[in-house]
Amino acid sequence: MTTTIPGFDYLRVPVDEDVTLNVAAGGSGSPIVLLHGFPQTHLMWRHVAVDLAADHTVICPDLRGYGASDKPAARDADTYAKRTMAADIVALARELGHERFALAGHDRGALVAVRAGLDHPDAISHLAALDVLPTLDMWDILHGASAAVAFHLYLMAQPPGLPEQMISASADAFFGHFLDVWAQNPQAIPADVRAEYLRASREAVPSIVADYRASAGVDIEHDRADRAAGNLLAMPVAVVQQDWGAALGYDAAALWRAWAPNLEHHTTSAGHFMAEEAPTEIIKVLRSLLLR
Repeated sequence: MTTTIPGFDYLRVPVDEDVTLNVAAGGSGSPIVLLHGFPQTHLMWRHVAVDLAADHTVICPDLRGYGASDKPAARDADTYAKRTMAADIVALARELGHERFALAGHDRGALVAVRAGLDHPDAISHLAALDVLPTLDMWDILHGASAAVAFHLYLMAQPPGLPEQMISASADAFFGHFLDVWAQNPQAIPADVRAEYLRASREAVPSIVADYRASAGVDIEHDRADRAAGNLLAMPVAVVQQDWGAALGYDAAALWRAWAPNLEHHTTSAGHFMAEEAPTEIIKVLRSLLLR
């Protein structure tokens, strides 16, 4: 069963007083941290990580609340704020001896990466975001019937109780739905990896919901404060997205450029799970970014 990245060591790394992350690490050279999305674990990087490890130190954690990492109860809005999760990643890198590192994230992990770039600019040398928009822009462009594609954002934004109960009652169907409809090539996620994603998500419903709930609240507040202050992602940034703009009526590259003036924006024909569906394409983008 494919539950580890071949050739990588597995570590438990404390990053906060009540949070230890499950981490796969391999390779040597300049460091890059890879953050997974929903409803996945660090395993989504298995192809990309092995390639990059030929000449980079590659660090693939499960985010707090996901996979085999700790899942603290959401005591307040900040427990799963992207600011808190970004601080986890900076602390993780430092625990492993890296004060400055490149950072790439997919989906939820990309939101954490963006927050890390805004909050810790001295620590992040390069930043990549796969198939997501910054939180503030995401909520701004969702409207009318087109917002139905993001029904899960609205469900998990509700107060604690009902979303957790509804999702837990049919967890495999809920999480499996996204694995099915967001993939252009379902074979890119083999049965054993899919089973691992479903198992991990089934065991993490409260923390996953808390992560999404934060993005409908405190994360928006943090983005608004940065926009008002004129804070930008000053490091080289690469973004890879599906062609959402054509369907939803907005210019994705322009939205990103307002946050990241040193931007390379790419549109892919792969599905949402592009690091698994088109790993060669993603490796090329990341290697190009690291040379900037």
